Amino acid sequence: MSHEMCLPKLAMSMKEATIIAWLKKEGDTVRRGEPLLQIETDKAAGEVESPVDGVVREILVEKGRTIPVETPIARIE
Repeated sequence: MSHEMCLPKLAMSMKEATIIAWLKKEGDTVRRGEPLLQIETDKAAGEVESPVDGVVREILVEKGRTIPVETPIARIE
């Protein structure tokens, strides 16, 4: 089953974030709760965890891009 992961809203005031780095690449196995990418907002930087167990099938947003909350960023199967 495929899961489309969206950029989560990590704070009430968060409207967008910049992807600093992907910690996994396409084809890598990931476990729920494992850090998947690093982001930076206007107030802080942090890691985003995988919401599911699976394999990263597709990264939809490359590092360096600033995107709005709820934008699809990856597909995990």
